[in-house]
Amino acid sequence: MAGLEVLYTCVGGRIDCPQDAVICFVHWEIIKSGYRCVGSGDTACAGDRRSELLPAGWSDNKELYSLRYQGNNSEDHILLKAITADSSLIFNLMRSSTQQVSDLTISISEQVDADQLDAFDSVFRDMAGLSDMVKTQLLAVVGQASERPGGRSRREDEERRRGEDPLRMPPRRPGSQQPWPDHMVPPFATGGADLDPFGARGPGGMIMDPLRSGYPRSGLDPSSGIPDILPPGAVPPGARFDPFGPVGRHRPGPDPDHMPPPGYDDMFM
Repeated sequence: MAGLEVLYTCVGGRIDCPQDAVICFVHWEIIKSGYRCVGSGDTACAGDRRSELLPAGWSDNKELYSLRYQGNNSEDHILLKAITADSSLIFNLMRSSTQQVSDLTISISEQVDADQLDAFDSVFRDMAGLSDMVKTQLLAVVGQASERPGGRSRREDEERRRGEDPLRMPPRRPGSQQPWPDHMVPPFATGGADLDPFGARGPGGMIMDPLRSGYPRSGLDPSSGIPDILPPGAVPPGARFDPFGPVGRHRPGPDPDHMPPPGYDDMFM
């Protein structure tokens, strides 16, 4: 594992128990995630500086380890604590920017050979398995160190993009014409001609004009005029025309409706 051997050799003089070796391993996994260690303890100090190395005094307390890390963004901090409990080491990690917490319990004897603390090649029993445990359980809330304001990581930005609804209409702004996204079709783009009263399918936007349907119809041609109703040329050729009265209603002779019936004024009828 590139880098871990160099780190282990640098701090080899301070590793005098198996849990120290586990702390060194977990520290390097956090460094590979893009974070840098800024010191030990729970509170920041004036002399804190970003480093890939373990800080001075990191292994002074064998019962409680506490290390602070900072991402590429100055607001992205994580706090790592490890408590020794019998033959296990219980890790707790908190990311301050999101208040997310994760934990991991490692059996020290299963991961470290206490008799090989001075030999990096044989001190860890299963480096691949231990690395997978740290990444999937402890560093799940960390991902890659943030390079963006607000403490968001690349993984969080990708999840945010995946969560966008492709069917959501873009917001409308008064006084501006907003373009439609490529994956969306404006409403009525299909079949809009049917709703357009000035569409190209015919007068009134109708799909089928009864005057052009091909079915037999009366020989009346309103464009030639209607006696006593419309003069010739009053209706354009081919235009729709709804008669507003019976054709030929002004028949020769008196209209029966204009004359009272016989005996209209006889009250005894």
